[in-house]
Amino acid sequence: MLKRYLLAPGPTPVPHEALLAMAAPMIHHRTPEFSAIFRSAADGARGLFGTEQPVLLLASTGTGGMEAAITNTLSRGDRVLVVVAGKFGERWAEICDSFGLVVDTIEVEWGKAVDPQDVAKALAENPETKAVLVQGSETSTTVLHPVAELAALTRDRDCLLIVDGITSVGVVDTRMDEVGIDVIVTGSQKAMMLPPGLALIALSEKAWRFAERADLPRYYFDLDKERGSLEKDTSAYTPAVSLVIGFKAVLDLIAETGGFAEVYRRHAILAAATRAGAQGLGLELLAPESPSPAATGVYLPADVDGAALVKTIRNELGVFVAGGQGHLKGKIIRLGHIGYADTFDVVIAISALEMALAKCGADVSMGSGVAAAQQKLLEMYGDGGA
Repeated sequence: MLKRYLLAPGPTPVPHEALLAMAAPMIHHRTPEFSAIFRSAADGARGLFGTEQPVLLLASTGTGGMEAAITNTLSRGDRVLVVVAGKFGERWAEICDSFGLVVDTIEVEWGKAVDPQDVAKALAENPETKAVLVQGSETSTTVLHPVAELAALTRDRDCLLIVDGITSVGVVDTRMDEVGIDVIVTGSQKAMMLPPGLALIALSEKAWRFAERADLPRYYFDLDKERGSLEKDTSAYTPAVSLVIGFKAVLDLIAETGGFAEVYRRHAILAAATRAGAQGLGLELLAPESPSPAATGVYLPADVDGAALVKTIRNELGVFVAGGQGHLKGKIIRLGHIGYADTFDVVIAISALEMALAKCGADVSMGSGVAAAQQKLLEMYGDGGA
């Protein structure tokens, strides 16, 4: 029997508290019992997003939330500016294009964060731009974008900042209202520590004003209808009942174990330790200048087949990690440390990487990566322990 470890950027492991809650007998979604759970989950999500605005819970993956962000705030022929720094930046552009928007892009080298000056220049050249779309954390390149600096550029314009926060919400301190983010989306299978199938989205007052004049087609993803239903402690259509119950359990667990501040601290420590472990093996980081606390991307030695390495780690060692996407396929590996992850998940990930590299013929000093990761963990946890 091969024990399995899920250490990819998503989906992520689910804590037993949430699993047990979701395994309870099914309840009807139009009952006072479920309405109380639904309200508690939606209220807790406001703290997660850092907003006084309602957070809407959609039975959808994060991509559905991305589509809803566009169709509920923009209109036919609107010009938008999309930061394309990876596969999910490309997804923003593809969704916008499919709805007939005029799409300008800022192409950023994969592994680098967008320069706010480039965004400022693009907005100056096209002052009619109605939205800037970006990832908080670009999962495919493990980069963290400077969202606060971008919000400063759109705050006083007739222009929205729309953020895919699927691997940043619950990973870094997201203060939507304070920073000036207009729309932000996340999904359940990342830092929410749940199975896929629940999208969360919040709009600023400014974005809700845009929604009043938006004319793109929508039916299921009608956020004004969802907002009206939330006021009655329910959803417009059948909710993902078990996932909502699980989400409440996750929020309760976070509150019992130090709150969101401890969640952000843990992600920062695990990310630093993973980067240290990779560098201890002599490997180059994909995003050294602006790394995401959600996952770490690492370039592989030129003589190592990345696809074969990922299969070796999965099939022979029982550890699920992610390879590269797009032109990085076969060239990098991505190690997740998001959601229900802790100290020894990092040790397992780096140890598996060491062993798989050796199995694939790379010149590896066994134990060097693990030692570097352990040392960083001890330094950052300090006397408080891991």
